[in-house]
Amino acid sequence: MATSDVLVLGAGVAGLSFAIKLAEKRPDLKIKVLTKTVETESNTKYAQGGVAAVWDEDRDNFNLHIDDTLDAGDGLCDEEIVKIVVEEGPKRVKEIIEWGTRFDRESDSDAYDLGREGGHSANRILHYKDLTGWEIQRSILEKADTLENIEILEHYFAVDLITQHHLGYNVTRVTPGIECYGAYALNKTTNEIETLLAKVTVLATGGAGQVYKNTTNPVIATGDGIAMVYRAKGRIENMEFVQFHPTALYNPAGENPSFLVSEAVRGFGGILKDPNGVEFMHKYDERKSLAPRDIVARAIDNEMKIHGAEFMYLDCTHLDKDKFISHFPTIYNKCISIGIDPMKDMIPVVPACHYMCGGIMVDELGQTSINRLYACGECTCTGLHGANRLASNSLLEALVFGNRIAYEVAEKIDQYSIKEGIPNWNAEGTIEPNELVLITQSMKELKEVMSSYVGIVRSNVRLKRASDRLYLLYQETENLYASTTLSPQLAELRNLITIAYLVTRSASMRRESRGLHYTTDYPDKNPFVEYSVL
Repeated sequence: MATSDVLVLGAGVAGLSFAIKLAEKRPDLKIKVLTKTVETESNTKYAQGGVAAVWDEDRDNFNLHIDDTLDAGDGLCDEEIVKIVVEEGPKRVKEIIEWGTRFDRESDSDAYDLGREGGHSANRILHYKDLTGWEIQRSILEKADTLENIEILEHYFAVDLITQHHLGYNVTRVTPGIECYGAYALNKTTNEIETLLAKVTVLATGGAGQVYKNTTNPVIATGDGIAMVYRAKGRIENMEFVQFHPTALYNPAGENPSFLVSEAVRGFGGILKDPNGVEFMHKYDERKSLAPRDIVARAIDNEMKIHGAEFMYLDCTHLDKDKFISHFPTIYNKCISIGIDPMKDMIPVVPACHYMCGGIMVDELGQTSINRLYACGECTCTGLHGANRLASNSLLEALVFGNRIAYEVAEKIDQYSIKEGIPNWNAEGTIEPNELVLITQSMKELKEVMSSYVGIVRSNVRLKRASDRLYLLYQETENLYASTTLSPQLAELRNLITIAYLVTRSASMRRESRGLHYTTDYPDKNPFVEYSVL
């Protein structure tokens, strides 16, 4: 059993920026940060495009950024949260620049080279080539290493949150005053499940893209935090809004994760075309290839069905080669590696699961429905994204809420103490699993079910079929969980089945088409449909 003042689950931009701000404000606190692989691996690392912030006040302003975010969110954003994130965002970006984050500058001046992505009415995307997430992860890790009261533990897999349930109380979703006392975590080095207690716990566990067959998310994106909160009887909302990035690189050889062709490429001038080389986005939106992601993804999906094709094309052959390679070296080299020259050949693209707009319900200070438990980053539903996230708003949200939680925890933590009497993990009666194929096959089935029935276009029949299949997978997996010792693979499968259930159930509850949720049974928007809270 180990203790700390604060336990942070996740070492991406959300978790580490929180830890850094709190460590600076309260050097007396011991902060423990867990990551289930190595400290450099996170969803943050894979963010290509950049971070959106009002930077050039002569050509941009807060109201424009707010309006763009609200427009993309299709009427379901929390306007107060949007205002908070947009207005506090530039300050948080300046802080990570002070920590050493580099962003590209104009070649002929010291000004930042601000990009533009779909749904934005101005150039406001700060970026570092097409490796913005990697650069931010690098700088915040270096900053965290300078603070002695932050300890980063690698290869620790959080299994479950510890609440009154583990003290023998009957905890339900309507139980008042549920509290979090820390987490059980699997030490992947020793294969022992450790009890980690803390006064305050912060979830920053990222997204859940691995619930689908094709995703731009890394293999670690298995919805662990969302699933843990749901099991702990916390509130989850808006899980039906799964963002599919319109332009993942189509690779017939298959790869996981799918390689992302950043939206910034379209902002740079790339044009979407069908297999005959004909533009098509004008049929769907006046903004053409720079329409918001939900519109572009559905358009590509529809054109693929019309043409009976496995992909559409992104045409960059008309763009300046030197500038393209300078801005997108990773994308260029990836295309070349599979025999595609973007300056001569159109790039084959297909939509892939990219971002969860729903998640753990939190307030404006990052507080969940469970006391002493906060959350930030993609695992949350803050109200910023509504029915569809505006491009490059995610890193901004993580920084703003990481900062807000740090100030809240710094003020409140002294009223809490480490909970006594917490039992260690009980693995009695379980045996070592000897058939890993049961887990891997269930994972394949899960991804097929979600991709076939709960994808970009949905219907009541598809959702019912998905629900029936998922229940069978749930029963089989829970039986396996009850009888065998826990492995990371089994834990991730359990979490992804929970995520799949939440997405499917939420989609069934929303009887309208809005933002990222499109159903053929209810093709129109319904102003009377409220948030889906589970």
